[in-house]
Amino acid sequence: MHDPDRYSAFRQAVDRPDERIDLCQAALAIATSEYPDLNIEEWLRRVDQIAHAVELRLGAERNHYRILAAINTVLFKDMGYRGNRDDYYDPRNSYLNEVIERRRGIPITLSVLYMEVARRVGLSLHGVGFPGHFLVKYDDGEEQIIIDAFNGGEVLTQEDLEKLLQQLSGGKAGFDPVYLGAISKRQILQRMLNNLKNIYLQTDQQLKSLAIVEQLLIVDPRSAADIRDRGLLYVKLECFIQAAEDLEKYLTIAPAADDAPAIKAQLETIKRHSIQIH
Repeated sequence: MHDPDRYSAFRQAVDRPDERIDLCQAALAIATSEYPDLNIEEWLRRVDQIAHAVELRLGAERNHYRILAAINTVLFKDMGYRGNRDDYYDPRNSYLNEVIERRRGIPITLSVLYMEVARRVGLSLHGVGFPGHFLVKYDDGEEQIIIDAFNGGEVLTQEDLEKLLQQLSGGKAGFDPVYLGAISKRQILQRMLNNLKNIYLQTDQQLKSLAIVEQLLIVDPRSAADIRDRGLLYVKLECFIQAAEDLEKYLTIAPAADDAPAIKAQLETIKRHSIQIH
């Protein structure tokens, strides 16, 4: 069903220790399943050009405040990047090439762009997997600055973060400093892919969902949830041998899962179906 080379760019980008992953390259490689002719080098050059514009604005005297201010000016004022509130669940908001081209995105893709521009001008930033709204932080051990790339690079105070969490959780979640922990590049890529998986599953686009799940399993081959989801997608696509293999593997990895009885029932149905067609 799949060209074995379809995910080669993504596999090559993530098949290394986390600290050696080029986040921009890997994020762009996600898009090769949707845009097979994507020239990743060309899009990396586009990010380089944004960073060059930031360099020109910076001049000789620089510190982290000046760099953040310059990135905000170039990205959000000069170039007009902003959060896509009008069509938040458009999958194009989750593909970095489309975000660069259309200058619209969701918190995580705008954050990746922000972090990668910063890295090119010598400032190390970290992704923050804040519940429901991805953020960026600068942390030198003495000072921590939390940045919301979805909202024009706004710097968020503790009070802002508490309000944001109240809005996102409907008042159900209390603030916990653990929410501001830096997450790995693999976790960022997983979060980008999970956004796409959810969009495609909700719109019943099975082949696109399958392509995203395949990439999730490249990042973490033992992810029980993704093995299960791939199996269920194979059921819908009537690839029953592959479906049974994945669902059996899921039950081996997660025998006590809440949905284990339902998955066992699904497996029995597949086996009965296989007997009928043979």
